[in-house]
Amino acid sequence: MAHFRLFDLNDQQYRAATHPQGALLVLAGAGTGKTRVLTARIAWLVSQGVPPSSILAVTFTNKAVREMRERIISILSAQEAKVMTISTFHALCVRFLRRDAALLGYKENFSILDESDQKGLIKKLATRIHDTEDPLSPEIAEAFISNVKNATASIHQAPAALQSLFLRYQEELQALNAMDFDDLLVNACHLLASEEEVRLFWQQHYKYLLVDEFQDTNKLQLELLSHLVGDPVNLCVVGDDDQSIYGWRGAQRSNLLQFEKHFAHPQIIKLEQNYRSTHLILQAANRLIEHNAHRHKKNLWSTQEEGEPIRVISGAEERSEAEFIIDEISFMNPSQWDHVAILYRMNAQSRLFESILREKNIPYRLIGGKSFFDRREIRDVMAYLRALLNPQDDQALLRVLTTPPCGLGKRTLALLIQIAAEKKSPLCSLLLHPAEHQAFSSKSREALARFSENWSSYQIRLQIPGQDPALLLEDILREAGYRDDLKKSCKTPQEAHQREHHVEELLESLREYCQKNPHQGIQGFLDSMSLAQEKEEKKEERHGVTLITLHAAKGLEFEQVYLVGLEEGILPHARSQEEGNIEEERRLCYVGMTRAKKKLTITYARARRKFGKLLPSTPSPFLLELAGEDVHESTMEEILSRPLQELDAQDAFASIRALLQ
Repeated sequence: MAHFRLFDLNDQQYRAATHPQGALLVLAGAGTGKTRVLTARIAWLVSQGVPPSSILAVTFTNKAVREMRERIISILSAQEAKVMTISTFHALCVRFLRRDAALLGYKENFSILDESDQKGLIKKLATRIHDTEDPLSPEIAEAFISNVKNATASIHQAPAALQSLFLRYQEELQALNAMDFDDLLVNACHLLASEEEVRLFWQQHYKYLLVDEFQDTNKLQLELLSHLVGDPVNLCVVGDDDQSIYGWRGAQRSNLLQFEKHFAHPQIIKLEQNYRSTHLILQAANRLIEHNAHRHKKNLWSTQEEGEPIRVISGAEERSEAEFIIDEISFMNPSQWDHVAILYRMNAQSRLFESILREKNIPYRLIGGKSFFDRREIRDVMAYLRALLNPQDDQALLRVLTTPPCGLGKRTLALLIQIAAEKKSPLCSLLLHPAEHQAFSSKSREALARFSENWSSYQIRLQIPGQDPALLLEDILREAGYRDDLKKSCKTPQEAHQREHHVEELLESLREYCQKNPHQGIQGFLDSMSLAQEKEEKKEERHGVTLITLHAAKGLEFEQVYLVGLEEGILPHARSQEEGNIEEERRLCYVGMTRAKKKLTITYARARRKFGKLLPSTPSPFLLELAGEDVHESTMEEILSRPLQELDAQDAFASIRALLQ
């Protein structure tokens, strides 16, 4: 036991890390070291003789998975970490389904539809279900399908058109041998619930379960965990109901608040010692969050210095708010810019800050840009891989046929789709069998025969032992003329170069993956890519001031934080009053405050432009709730009218000299 004091755990962290057996709920306040507790607990379990292969740690993002694995390697060893399962929920479901998909009527090489392919399929089906009086919106249909699968909507209470679309969508997925992201959870839960042998296998395989960010779990994720927990119960969950800010995407805070209803007689341990923020920041954050009625009471405290008072500053309107903040940043030493963040409730708020940062030539990084995997060229190449591995994936096969066009016109493609639908068979059964081509013109038959011959040869090559999948994919793209077609579609040479670079990057990723995982091959690569939620920055990261939404800022920390736009209608958001979500908005503000380590500045505009008119703004009610002796209020006009102190002047000149150098 003494060994674990080396991790510098406090008493409550130590109790959680060395909890012997049973259900354990760790209420980890902001900055209290929850990841340290999880990794220390895993290390303690191994030290007690628990085989690493019987430990399952689940979290929400690939980034969190990587960080947890790196920490475990630093405590134990790479080999022990390798045999442990450290996974996102979706990746875990893929693991279950790859083993036993046949029990649900799928083949083990099922495809995982990304968001773009899912939207395309829904749009196609929505156009078929045509109602002139009430046309079916693909966006509404997509949300409805997801809500039904996540049990937040009932199919039986929906209009007939939506019910019909849902059923046809599921039939189409089954015919394509494909699942969407919601299906991964739904089908994994169904598999474990209905197949006792499968359920017992995984319960015996994973005897110790650990779950991070438990407050963000939804109904299906809780159900999945309940199926995995065996007898005796060895489940440790870590979370903070005060940081539950994803209710809008299905997270159910009640999973944490009512933990004892799901897992009997749990041990509950609170982590309240904060290692991030100063005493004054924590005091104000505690005052704010105490206004939420439904919560586990916690009182964050710190042994760090008291720190600077929190500043609440108002500006005449939104531009003066942004200019004031950027002016302050411009007088800092440039080495500090990496440690400064501007946090806002809505993406649209970033525009002014970006413009002024550019005017001042201050570098910045905007968190939440377009995902690498949402890029058109990446989706194209991924479709080639998916179709190569699973010819029944009509969505992927259609993309291959049309990117670039392979000699088949729109009418021919439409007829192909129609015949396939009538025969209730996948497109590949028509494309890859010349006997089915008689209904088409001689020109179309030639194109179909050419495609059939080429694609069959690619699939034969894929089966050759030692075949390099990246080399095969390069050959396919070259023979299809994909790169030439890509260049033609670009407006500038720079755009063409960038898109080609993205394709090369994906090919290199495939090559690296297959070298490291020779037995996983294309299937493993596709799974890892489909589950990826962000692009790894392999090259130099951008530096500068961070612009980020409050939702995206959770889990991050900065030396200095500007929390902007604290106005009624922005934070709290206008919808929160109508939908009764004011407590979640308060938690969002609390999350923003607790990102600050040393200095916190809260700003708002006394007037804001709406529909082209400058209208007065009402300060956020949260400002009254966090007010105290440690919060200093002023206006930007008052601050700018004060004489520049000698020390401030010296700091300013030092910053200017550093900029010039």
